[in-house]
Amino acid sequence: MNVVIVIPAFNEASTVGAVVTGARAHAPVIVIDDGSTDDTAARAAAAGAAVVRHERRRGKGAALATAVERARARGADVMLALDADGQHDPGDIPGLLEAARATPRALVIGSRVSMTAGVGVAREGADGAALPRGRAMAIHVTGFWLNWITGAAIADTQSGFRLYPLALFDDVSPRGGCFVFETAVLIEALRHGWQVREVPIRVVPCAARPSRFHPLGDGTAITAYVSGQALSRWGVELAAAAREVFGVFTHERRRARHGRVLEKSSAHAGTPSWGPALAVAAAEEIGAGASAWSRHPRLRRATSAALATLASPVLLALAGLAALFGDRALGLVERLVRAVYDQPALPPLEHRVGHVSRVPNEISVVP
Repeated sequence: MNVVIVIPAFNEASTVGAVVTGARAHAPVIVIDDGSTDDTAARAAAAGAAVVRHERRRGKGAALATAVERARARGADVMLALDADGQHDPGDIPGLLEAARATPRALVIGSRVSMTAGVGVAREGADGAALPRGRAMAIHVTGFWLNWITGAAIADTQSGFRLYPLALFDDVSPRGGCFVFETAVLIEALRHGWQVREVPIRVVPCAARPSRFHPLGDGTAITAYVSGQALSRWGVELAAAAREVFGVFTHERRRARHGRVLEKSSAHAGTPSWGPALAVAAAEEIGAGASAWSRHPRLRRATSAALATLASPVLLALAGLAALFGDRALGLVERLVRAVYDQPALPPLEHRVGHVSRVPNEISVVP
């Protein structure tokens, strides 16, 4: 496995050197300097990285697209990406590499949260560190919608600590600026039958500066992209529902239904009770069909997604209040997210993009 480590960076002069030094213990490093105005490029080069510089800032998505091109030019077949600000520990790189060796056709995510953990709780074994509550809730909500879109349960859809097989980009064209790139690649990878594995990483609570992720700009862009994909999923589900409804009236199913009704009432044939027996048998058929529909996983998933859609304006309003009033309003957001955007409560699809299998301290999504 020929690995290249790529580090997108913008004005990370205070941290990029240490990150490069730690990463170089595992593989060659390329830093994509996305138009920095400080000496990020010089410090990265001094630490031993090859540096590719954008003349102006183009966003993380563009930096990763450039990284794909440069990694391929170096003859790599695997690209491992991590951030330059110190929030990702290079000591966790071997875990992602091990997962890639075990599952070559997999996009590997370094996951900061557990599917079973509460909102805002880091994975067990992360030295007690926790993500900022607002960021963790955004991850929680996005995970719910990606599950609705793809049928795959993924805990940390927003982690930038990832290992990409470069052959993935033969199927998936990099698109989406800033942080949308990572969400779009994940959805498209699943749609094209690629595997996704999550391995635990440490949450580093003391990065040198606040995250470059801006809830207003980047959050809005991701929300717009995911909303479009979610609407597309509604189209798929409505089409499936229509096929099921019309299927009830097909010749084959009518004959099967009539056969069951006649079989149930056959003991009463030729007697005055045959008419009532036919009516009872027909009512039982209707009841059985309605019961089967009510228990169908697609209907239960659609019900959960409809509730989450209706709750979205309330969630946005509460998020705005949290930005103004802090923890008190944030607690209301958290309670709503726990109650409505509960990804583990979504039943799996019968015909889904992936299914989830769990091994100790790891989540794996496979087609």
